[in-house]
Amino acid sequence: MADKRELSSAQMDVYRRTALQKAATEQTASAARRKRGWALAKEAARLVKEEFGASRVLVFGSLVHQASFNRWSDVDIAAWGLRPEDTFRAMGAVQALAQDIELNLVDVQTGRAELVISIEAEGVEV
Repeated sequence: MADKRELSSAQMDVYRRTALQKAATEQTASAARRKRGWALAKEAARLVKEEFGASRVLVFGSLVHQASFNRWSDVDIAAWGLRPEDTFRAMGAVQALAQDIELNLVDVQTGRAELVISIEAEGVEV
């Protein structure tokens, strides 16, 4: 098996082209997944507002930080104004929206104060 020192210039050119093509493909897939994540976040926001009476919904976490969102990332949303008896049903309804990207709903009324502060600081309203 050839090591790095034994590769010809032509072999290195093939390696570089292949690596660039792979990076471009991954970047395109990541952008498509992020776009899908935003569409799901908006759909989840509409759902919790219309079906469960949420007064405010924010997206937080990796989706709001473009460089952090990758193929393993989930979509995190936080809702204000959910009735306690609706929280678990709302969480289940949000999770059921997609199979390809995990969706998580935080009811800020039951969240830790530190988490709510972080959501308020970084969140994007939808």
